[in-house]
Amino acid sequence: MGNCFSHGSKNQTQKSDAQNEDIEGQPNGAPQPAKSPAGTKPAPLGSVLGKPMEDIKATYSMGKELGRGQFGVTHLVTHKGTGEQFACKTIAKRKLHNNDDKEDVRREVQIMHHLAGQPNIVELKGVYEDKHSVHLVMELCAGGELFDRIIAKGHYTERAAATLFRTIVRIVHTCHSKGVIHRDLKPENFLLLSKAEDAPLKATDFGLSVFFNEGERFHDIVGSAYYIAPEVLKRDYGPEVDIWSIGVMLYILLAGVPPFWAESESGIFNAILKGNIDFTGEPWPSISPGAKELVRRMLQKEPKLRITASEVLNHPWIKEDGDAPDTPIDGSVLDKLKQFRAMNKFKKVALRVIAGCLSEEEIMGLKAEFKNMDSDNNGTITLEELKQGLAKQGTKLSHYEVEQLMEAADADGNGNIDYDEFITATMHLKGTDREDHLYTAFQYFDKDNSGFITMEELEQALKEYGMQDDRDIKEIISEVDGDNDGRINYDEFAAMMRKGQPEAAGNPKKRRDVNLF
Repeated sequence: MGNCFSHGSKNQTQKSDAQNEDIEGQPNGAPQPAKSPAGTKPAPLGSVLGKPMEDIKATYSMGKELGRGQFGVTHLVTHKGTGEQFACKTIAKRKLHNNDDKEDVRREVQIMHHLAGQPNIVELKGVYEDKHSVHLVMELCAGGELFDRIIAKGHYTERAAATLFRTIVRIVHTCHSKGVIHRDLKPENFLLLSKAEDAPLKATDFGLSVFFNEGERFHDIVGSAYYIAPEVLKRDYGPEVDIWSIGVMLYILLAGVPPFWAESESGIFNAILKGNIDFTGEPWPSISPGAKELVRRMLQKEPKLRITASEVLNHPWIKEDGDAPDTPIDGSVLDKLKQFRAMNKFKKVALRVIAGCLSEEEIMGLKAEFKNMDSDNNGTITLEELKQGLAKQGTKLSHYEVEQLMEAADADGNGNIDYDEFITATMHLKGTDREDHLYTAFQYFDKDNSGFITMEELEQALKEYGMQDDRDIKEIISEVDGDNDGRINYDEFAAMMRKGQPEAAGNPKKRRDVNLF
């Protein structure tokens, strides 16, 4: 995998009118003066947003973690005055290494303001900056991810898929018509507002989005592996990349698996560049010609020949009362989709298990390391203490690796890590493919030391991690169980952990070094 850096220039020499608005809608980004009582000193301006800094915890109480991205961690927050719940994306300022990174945050806020009022785009409620972080408070999408809702229903038809997909295409059409490219469209970024059957679908995560003008080209390699368009890998692209990404989503919706697959990120990229799409295997013979024709036009390698969002909305298969048949899609598609989702979830859990399966000897050693680094004995380590402590130990980590260690640990973005975070992050840096760590993790699941993980043992072990769905567990066993004996041996477990699952580990969204061959 590449590293979390952008490649090439922003190449935005012209700005749209929307870009000349600051995060509060004021012209040319002019910061507003702090509102302070008479005789008191105004609050200092933040280095990222250029507006007076304020403490978000004066207005909101922080709750559980909801998700984690390249720069930000999202928590559930509750407004202290009204009791209303929201999602708060916290971006640690120390992770913003240069002006480009800060500009990315400013642009994310600008774009969310620019798209405000659109019914299928998550609404930004407020923006705060303090000494350590920038906080984006957004409406809470409590209904979960779109694909998980589909799996939970247990069946669907092409017509139902067309109806869902029509909303997704409308979101892309709205963005493009307002001069915005999303650049990271994938199932995880489409959430349902509530658990109600008719809950609206909302597009989220505009952290990689950009404003664009007609004919403008971009060169950063950004996005998530399965969904990246070929022209992004060639570092020369425009808004057509969003159509490719949702074309991949439509393929997955109809077939249960991605169109371009390999066991490493570079392998996936090579498959994308080759562009060979399989319409011969199951379930494609039973899929309607209209659906296949639309997927082909959306996954057209040549961007200039690719169908536009407006054209997709007028396609016979996707139009209301269109050609999409109302016959159920083959149940095997849903099984494949479950496997695709369950394996990604399981590997995340397994990585956490490995981090928690250290021997007493390793823990004792790390405890001593932590104590030595915590120079002021306050129970937390700052980035500076971490650097100095590692230098004293003679640990040969680069500046980037030290920052990576800090980034892996600092869940709330406050610039400090505690003991438990330190242990988990140290494991993150040591890697997960060491034989002893893999075996320790396997033993965690193998409760009776039989040398096999049974369905019951897997269910028991995963309950504490919130994976209690029997269907997920059955899909995991089915996928990992190479000899089909209904259980997982160590070799099968190790192969699963070493197998390329780019999405499972949260692949970096901005890449500097991409090895394609």
